[in-house]
Amino acid sequence: MSLSSDSILGISQLSVRVSDVERAVRFYNGVLGLPLLFSQSNMALVDCQGIRLLLGIPEKPEFDHPGSTIYFKVADIEEAYRTLETAKVELAGKPHKVAEFNGYAVWMAFFYDPDRNLHALTSEVPVN
Repeated sequence: MSLSSDSILGISQLSVRVSDVERAVRFYNGVLGLPLLFSQSNMALVDCQGIRLLLGIPEKPEFDHPGSTIYFKVADIEEAYRTLETAKVELAGKPHKVAEFNGYAVWMAFFYDPDRNLHALTSEVPVN
């Protein structure tokens, strides 16, 4: 048996493993510009357009593993990339086209947060 197609309403929160909450807040809030909702010594929450990112120190050793890649949708990938570059964020390559479908080209540029979690900027650009 499975959940019905309307049971899952969306994603409310994602967890990102961090080793230093203050440093993570400086990056996600200060560099990426995500509003800070809450912070304490072992975790913080930032808002990403209605999806909360929990920046947390793992409670148990079995939870201490690299996180999933978060793809941050941006309107202008070149401008967002330059902003990260100026902020001295560790980048893992320049913006590049990864696919074309439904009249759009999907562009991505990967980067690391201070805990070496790999994330990406992504943008969908209409194909001329």
